[in-house]
Amino acid sequence: MTMTAVRPGQDAETAETEPKKSKRTLIIVLVVVLLAGLGGAYQFLLRPSGDQEPKPGLVVPLEAVQINLAGGHYLRLGLALQAAEGAEEVEGSKALDAAIELFSGRKVAEVSDPKQRGALKEELSHQVRELYDDEVLEVYFTDFVTQ
Repeated sequence: MTMTAVRPGQDAETAETEPKKSKRTLIIVLVVVLLAGLGGAYQFLLRPSGDQEPKPGLVVPLEAVQINLAGGHYLRLGLALQAAEGAEEVEGSKALDAAIELFSGRKVAEVSDPKQRGALKEELSHQVRELYDDEVLEVYFTDFVTQ
């Protein structure tokens, strides 16, 4: 015969069911914690993030402009803007303004050098993405003539 401690005012049957209740409560708590952990793991590890790269949309060509360079030379620069898919209509005046600011007053040798031209294009693309709140993904040169 086993002895079970009985509190004052409690009968033996009630004392035997208390350990069963505490095991059941422990199992329920563990299941809830496990489900919460699995939900968190799904949120952070398995679910596709909303920060996916935007897909390219329309390419918007802009009118070519003449930009004054150093030494009386000029650059005829044509641009096209690669808009993000679903972007509202992209108006090109901000991009043209940024290009004029970036290229004005530079030497012909500087804008004609392929490495420096690539760096200038990358800088212009970065500025344009910021100006258009990432609705423009890339800037393309469609016309690039120096004289």
